[in-house]
Amino acid sequence: MREALAEALRAEAAGEVPVGAVVVSGAAIVGRGYNQPITSGDPTAHAEVVAIREAARVVGNYRLTGARLYVTVEPCVMCVGAMVHARVGTLVYGAPEPKAGAVLSGLAALNHASLNHRVEVVASVLADECRAVIQRFFQTRRQQANDPMPADR
Repeated sequence: MREALAEALRAEAAGEVPVGAVVVSGAAIVGRGYNQPITSGDPTAHAEVVAIREAARVVGNYRLTGARLYVTVEPCVMCVGAMVHARVGTLVYGAPEPKAGAVLSGLAALNHASLNHRVEVVASVLADECRAVIQRFFQTRRQQANDPMPADR
């Protein structure tokens, strides 16, 4: 999860919502990603999808059977779909996402009866640290929006 947190900080430095992810196969990190829909102009460039894409290229297969995906914030429904299609074995996430979370919080998408693959879930790993990163980002954004004279003027 610490590696996923490092990826989240890369997203924050790029001006993106700070979510980071890594895919681990065996003992090796085979994919890394951070949120980049703004900088890439790609609405699907969530940290999880970026990490899954890289992992698939590295292992040479779009099936990541048995791999573990570590992500700092509970994934959305799009990312849950990507995990199922990639056959990720285990999802480990940090902070819950009460509005858009599609694992346990808002929508239990991984439990849908029609899915042909089940992903094991481990929730709230380093949750406080993961939550702090995302909260700090949005606090700063709100302060900037309310600042009548930004520092860069």
